[in-house]
Amino acid sequence: MSAPSLKTFFFEDLTVGMRESLMKTVLDSDVVGFAQISGDANPIHLCDVYASKTRFGQRIAHGLYTASLISAILGTRLPGPGAVYLSQTLNFRAPVKIGDVVAVAVEVVELTERGRRCRLHCEVLVDGQVVLDGEATVMVPARPKEAVA
Repeated sequence: MSAPSLKTFFFEDLTVGMRESLMKTVLDSDVVGFAQISGDANPIHLCDVYASKTRFGQRIAHGLYTASLISAILGTRLPGPGAVYLSQTLNFRAPVKIGDVVAVAVEVVELTERGRRCRLHCEVLVDGQVVLDGEATVMVPARPKEAVA
């Protein structure tokens, strides 16, 4: 994942069905960095010997690391800067391993004018298999009055 290109949508710009996605190879440094930031040093994420004895047979990425890639889309692409997370549901379907290429996608499924709420379906796939899905609700800024012509 390279530096994100920022897109900004105001509530008035959004329509049901709008989609955005990104692809990212999960690196060892991502998993180690997430462990340092989150404080989650579970050896299933950090220790090859320990992880080799688990049902996964190798180290796996933190589930919330994978979920954080959804946040990357919401904050930089759809709706973009100014969006404020209100809620997120997450269903972890399969592990994400170091070296996996994850395809993360969000789609606008509902817009509620009161409070400028946007509900989005969120999905993460590895090799076409859903590894995480859920829904996010964000509050989206209105178009500034001076920008309306």
